[in-house]
Amino acid sequence: MQASADPFADCVAALTAAGQPFALETVTLAGVDFRSYSGMPANLGQYCALMRQHGDRCFAVYRDQRYSFAEAWARSAALAAALQQRFDVAPGDRVAIASRNNPEWMMAFIAIVSIGAVAVPMNAWWTTEELDYGIEDSGSRVVIADPERVSRLAPIATRHALAVIAVGDCSDTALETVGFDDLQRDFAGSDMPDVAVAPDDDATIMYTSGSTGHPKGAVSTHRAVLAALWSWLLQGTVNKQLAGETVKPAHGPAGLLTIPLFHCTASHSAFLLSLLIGRKLVIMHKWDVQEALRLIEAERITWFNGVPTMSSELQAAALTTSRDVSSLVEIFSGGAARPPDQVGKIAGTFQRSAPGIGYGLTETNALGAVNAGAAYVARPESTGRVVPAVTEFKIIDSAGHALPAGERGELCIKSTANARGYWNKPEATQEAFIDGWFHTGDVARLDAEGFLYIVDRIKDIIIRGGENISCIEVEAAIHRHPAVREAAVFGLPDERLGESVAAVVVLREGDELGVEALQRFLGEHLAAFKVPLRVWLQTEALPRIASGKIFKRQLKAHYSAELTQAASQ
Repeated sequence: MQASADPFADCVAALTAAGQPFALETVTLAGVDFRSYSGMPANLGQYCALMRQHGDRCFAVYRDQRYSFAEAWARSAALAAALQQRFDVAPGDRVAIASRNNPEWMMAFIAIVSIGAVAVPMNAWWTTEELDYGIEDSGSRVVIADPERVSRLAPIATRHALAVIAVGDCSDTALETVGFDDLQRDFAGSDMPDVAVAPDDDATIMYTSGSTGHPKGAVSTHRAVLAALWSWLLQGTVNKQLAGETVKPAHGPAGLLTIPLFHCTASHSAFLLSLLIGRKLVIMHKWDVQEALRLIEAERITWFNGVPTMSSELQAAALTTSRDVSSLVEIFSGGAARPPDQVGKIAGTFQRSAPGIGYGLTETNALGAVNAGAAYVARPESTGRVVPAVTEFKIIDSAGHALPAGERGELCIKSTANARGYWNKPEATQEAFIDGWFHTGDVARLDAEGFLYIVDRIKDIIIRGGENISCIEVEAAIHRHPAVREAAVFGLPDERLGESVAAVVVLREGDELGVEALQRFLGEHLAAFKVPLRVWLQTEALPRIASGKIFKRQLKAHYSAELTQAASQ
C-alpha cells in the first residue's frame, strides 16, 4: 500500500470526521460561514470546570504559593460568588485584571468568564494615564489589581467609580480596596454560580497596540477562544499519533510561565490550555535565566515558552550549568522572530527537547501557525504551517486579489478563533475584518508546502521583546512636550529584543531640550518599554516623501547604518 503524501493531513481528516473527537460543523457568524468544532464546550465556564478532573494535582506554583486544581477551582468559585453578590457583576459587564502574573490572576479570569462577565486583562506596564484610557474605553467598574497597579489606579478610581479588589497588602494606599483573601474567607465554600452563557457572547477584551495611536480592544467571544484551544489540542493529538507515542512520559506536564498573562499567548496557550491537559504552571516573578534553570530542575519543567531573547539566554546558560534540565520536552517562542541560527543551537543543546515557534495575533486569539521539531530545524525562517482545522491563510495584493505560493503580500486569516472586532471602534473593525478575513498588516509569503514566512510589516508598529508599540502613540507623547516641533519614531534592530524604539526629534527654534529630560518626560505618559532608547535631537526638518509624509524608511536606514558603523569601530 502506497504511503500517504501528507500523513498529517490524513490524521487531521480522521480526527475531524463526523462522530470523532474534533468533528467539524459549519456556523454562520455575521453572515459568513466558518468551520467550527461541534464537540467544544458551549462556553468558557463549562471549559474551565473541566479542571476539576485533575483534583489534587498541582495547578500553580508562585514563590511560596502552591495550589492544586481543586483548590484553584474553589477559590475561583468563591470570587465568582463575590463578584455577583457583593459587586453586582452581571453577564456582559466588564471586569478588568491589572496585575503582574500570579495565581490570583488566573483565578480571577476563571471567575469572570464563568459568570458571563467580560474579562479585560490590562497591560501591567501601563501608567496611570494608560490605565485611565483602558478603564474609560472598556467601561470596567470592577478591577482586580496587585499593589503596584492599585497605586496607579488611585488617582482615577473615584472618577470612574471603581471597585478595586486588591491582590496583596494595599494598606499603605489611600485608595479603599477589598482584599482578595478577605473575599475568599467571606465566600468560602460557595459553588460556582450557574449562569447561562451563549457561545457567541463576549468573553474577553484584549488590548493591542496597533498603528493608530491608542491601544484597541480586540473583543472575542467564548466560541472564538475555545476554537483556539481546541485547535491546539487537535494539533497536539495529531503530533502524538504520528510520533507513535506509547511510552508514558517520565514527568507530568509542567510549564514555566515567563510571559505576561495579559497577552493571549500566555493566557490562552499557557494558562487556559493547562486547565484541560492538567499542566502545572510555575510562575516566574521576573525573568532571570539562573532562576529559570533552578525551577526547571526543581519542578521538572517539560514546556517552556518565552520571547526569543529568553530561549537564547536559556540555551547559552544551559551549556555551562550543572542543573538537570533533562525534563524539558518543548522550548517554544513567539511574539517576535527568532534568529534562524538560534534554532540549531537550541536543538543541539537540548537534544531531548524540540524547539518550536508560533505565530498568531491578539485578534486571532494567538492562533495561526506553528513550526516545531525537525520541520523547524529544516526551515528556521518559517513560522510554520496553519494550525488545523478551522483556520485558513491567504496572501493578497494591494487590490485584494489572492496571490499564488511564493509571492509576497498581506497575510489574511479566516478563523472561528478570530475576534469579532474592536471594542468601540466600528471603523477600525470594518477596515481590519472583511468578509470573515482578518487583515493582519503583516507582509508574508506561503511556500508550495504551506509554510508561512513573515517578511515585513505594513503597519507602523515596533515589536520589542514581544510587545507591540504604536509609533503614532509614542510620537503623540513626544509632541506633548512644548519644545518639540516634529518627531518620527521607528524601530531599530536589537540583538536581544528584536527591535528597540528610536526617535528623531526636531526642536522648536530657540528651545533647548536634552535627551534624558525628554525620556523622563515620556516616562510620565508612557509605559517604560515604549520610551525611546535612542533619541536624536536636531533643528533641521525631517525628510519627507512626495505626499508630505515623513520619510521614515530613509531615517531608519540612515541611523541603522550609523549604529552599525559605530559598533564596528
